[in-house]
Amino acid sequence: MVDVIGGPSLPQERKLVTSIPGPKSQELLARKNAAVAAGVGVALPVSIVAAGGGVMVDADGNSLIDLGSGIAVTGVGNSAPAVVEAVTAQVQQFTHTCFTVTPYEGYVQVAEKLNELTPGDHEKRSALFNSGAEAVENAIKIARHYTKKNGVVVFDHAYHGRTNLTMGMTAKNMPYKDGFGPFAPEITRVATSYPYRDGLTGAEAAEVALTQIEKQVGAANLAAIIIEPIQGEGGFIAPAEGFLPALQEWATANGVVFILDEVQTGFARTGDLFAANHEGVVPDLVTTAKGIAGGLPLSAVTGRAEIMDSAHAGGLGGTYTGSPISCAAALATIETYEKENLAARASEIGAIITEFFTELQKTDDRIGDIRGRGAMMAVEFVESGSMKPAAALTGAIAKHAANEGVILLTCGTYGNVVRFLPPLSISDELLREGLQIVADALAANA
Repeated sequence: MVDVIGGPSLPQERKLVTSIPGPKSQELLARKNAAVAAGVGVALPVSIVAAGGGVMVDADGNSLIDLGSGIAVTGVGNSAPAVVEAVTAQVQQFTHTCFTVTPYEGYVQVAEKLNELTPGDHEKRSALFNSGAEAVENAIKIARHYTKKNGVVVFDHAYHGRTNLTMGMTAKNMPYKDGFGPFAPEITRVATSYPYRDGLTGAEAAEVALTQIEKQVGAANLAAIIIEPIQGEGGFIAPAEGFLPALQEWATANGVVFILDEVQTGFARTGDLFAANHEGVVPDLVTTAKGIAGGLPLSAVTGRAEIMDSAHAGGLGGTYTGSPISCAAALATIETYEKENLAARASEIGAIITEFFTELQKTDDRIGDIRGRGAMMAVEFVESGSMKPAAALTGAIAKHAANEGVILLTCGTYGNVVRFLPPLSISDELLREGLQIVADALAANA
């Protein structure tokens, strides 16, 4: 094992001492293949032993630049001091009671904080869960119970999870849905706003979507509309201005619960604590997870008190929901976002990424679109001289980056988007170094 210390004390440098993956990582991969179900894949087969700031260190001693944050989870950085301290103290007190058996203050404190910080100044309630998919599923349960209606509207390119209900809500077939059906009924998919490919204003795209909703479902049958304010797995698609407010206005006028899935966008990632705030959108319900607890499993549904309180006692919950350890981590994580003004840091990161690729785009037309907000940015790659998705190029860029010590994630319905989700604790120097390696990868695949 490599002798390293994690957290912010870890040297903030990219360093390669072996090829990627190195021999110790390859050894773990062989063990993984023999012990773990084949359906549990890995994007980069390196065995991580320490992480902090903007780097991860593997078992072979390689120090890699982290541009993924465990898919937007470690926004405050891996092993952030406040999180480590809070978790350690909680473990020493107690590890579990099951909140629905004997409650504890940490759960209540997290709920109070979410009620305070999520969009809108109306009276709210929160319920805690374990994962983003679980939060989404419970938001739909609550909306259906409240409205006494069944229909759910989702959008093209959406990703909401891997449970049976959320697979039905997720757009992309491979790898999320293929062969796993049948899925839950009463889910209708409509067009979203994809400015790069549809060329529509927010108002025009909303008119298309709402017409589909009215003709294919009907407000009288619709319990909820759910949408990511910036789509994640679907390609980091940021809708045109006005699209989300138009959906919210229609939902409110027609007695439909408007749900924002802020699992990936929430907690300072987009340059505001919540992405809804960029256009002043106030959802009836909002789902959160990922960046909420510094790497520990926790999620939530927060929303209007009358909607959240409509479910009967015992209808919400679960054995591990709102784990006391995760709640302790969440309180420390949220305090870190606020104390260190990490939303502003996310905006700085986004400006660096945007400037870098905008300059590169001037000489390489395979960079089709640069989009996103804050530290949730993406580049969509296309074939030269066209808008045809360049999935093979995107895969080659990610592989080149990995070989050079940069953890880079891809996404998109067409597999042609590189997404940038660095920890908000990354330095400008490390970020720029990682971006340059992506540019080198693009040049190497000319």
